[in-house]
Amino acid sequence: MTTKGNYLGEFEELVLLSATSLTDQAYGVSIMQDIIKETGRNVNISAVHEVLKRLERKGYLKSKMGGATQERGGRRKRYFILTASGKKTLEEAMKLKIQLYKRVPNFSLKPI
Repeated sequence: MTTKGNYLGEFEELVLLSATSLTDQAYGVSIMQDIIKETGRNVNISAVHEVLKRLERKGYLKSKMGGATQERGGRRKRYFILTASGKKTLEEAMKLKIQLYKRVPNFSLKPI
């Protein structure tokens, strides 16, 4: 179970899951686009960057700089990678949600 200091908020969880699913292509814009595509939510890049910084401070992600590209005017992308702590936190979040769903009477996780 996560403690208050390492609690994972809903948007943090979306960013962490998206970064994890994008593997070696997980950078700010790709994460934002993935969340928009998967959720239909209006997400701005500033919010994504703030959450990425926070997740890195918490130790759930680590980052590395990619090479400069001409398409980005010579700027480099910062890529994010899931850490062991981040993986454990995602597993705990999923486990907790499943436990809570199972407590709801007559609730099924089967598609309708």
